[in-house]
Amino acid sequence: MDPDPDRTRAFGEQLLGMLTGGMLTMLIGIGHRTGLFEAAARGPATSSELAERAGLHERYVREWLGAMVTGGIMEYDPADGRHTLPAAHAALLTGATSRNVGPTASSLRTLGSVLPQVERCFTEGGGVPIAEYAAVSAGGLGETWRHIYDEHLVDGFLGRVPGLHERLRAGVRVLDLGCGTGHAVNVMARAFPESTFDGLDIATDAIADAEAERAAMHLPNAAFAVADAAALAPERPYDVITAFDAIHDQAAPEVVLRRIHDALDPDGLFVMIDTNFATRLEDNLADPYAPLSFGISLLFCVPTSIATGGSGLGAMWGREQARRMLADAGFTDVQVFDTPRPQNCMYVCRAEQR
Repeated sequence: MDPDPDRTRAFGEQLLGMLTGGMLTMLIGIGHRTGLFEAAARGPATSSELAERAGLHERYVREWLGAMVTGGIMEYDPADGRHTLPAAHAALLTGATSRNVGPTASSLRTLGSVLPQVERCFTEGGGVPIAEYAAVSAGGLGETWRHIYDEHLVDGFLGRVPGLHERLRAGVRVLDLGCGTGHAVNVMARAFPESTFDGLDIATDAIADAEAERAAMHLPNAAFAVADAAALAPERPYDVITAFDAIHDQAAPEVVLRRIHDALDPDGLFVMIDTNFATRLEDNLADPYAPLSFGISLLFCVPTSIATGGSGLGAMWGREQARRMLADAGFTDVQVFDTPRPQNCMYVCRAEQR
């Protein structure tokens, strides 16, 4: 049976849009890393003027501008040869804010750098160690979340948990699992000086960065340690444990959740921010964030988990499976809250009384 020509034509147009979007994503990353968007936000400019502002070579800037104009990102006035970044577009391409998509574009470049390793996993199995991502990321993997923590962590996330601000102001013991470079811990420690905050991660380099930032911010109530979350067994229970977009990346998430449950005070809280998707594929068909999240899961979450001997749970484990695993770990009281980011939700879990 011959294919429907109209459907083939429509799909061809869809593919062209995908390929164009992929190319523009790479060029947005260049604009972010080289400062071209920040320079363009200062006002209309010719390619020579923009190159001078940004301290770059004009010939490359000129070709980049061609893609920006034809891609609908910037505007061009042929009368004076000047290019303009509209203020409405600059709001999403400039500034140290979570709305700036530049860091995300740079993160996708990192994922693209490890494509050969991931492709090899399709045929040979195994995973890709996180160290291979760190070697090519130039710090880009965590930049978006740093802005999110600065803007939303204290009020947008923690502020939505009834009574949590009051407990943190009064002074409690808090642990952040999978803390990475520790920015969330340091933001919380600065906001709630009466509480103490521990950050734990398996990555030695990340913990070194976390400690350096803690020292620079002069935070005596924060501390960091290199450790495996699956071996968590504190001498004293914690009042609050947090995990930001980290549980689905663990090699043994079911073990980690049980360890978290057992490490909490009987009146303690586990606050888990994770991806906001359904477990069943068919329930994600209308979600505009699903394709990007599946791709990130494939290129990062699954291979890094498998590389440590894990099952490769992945970012798309979904709300239903998350609830089941939390219940299996002993959390009988679980509430799910929206967050400032539609692609994330927040599970607030109370331990079963022991």
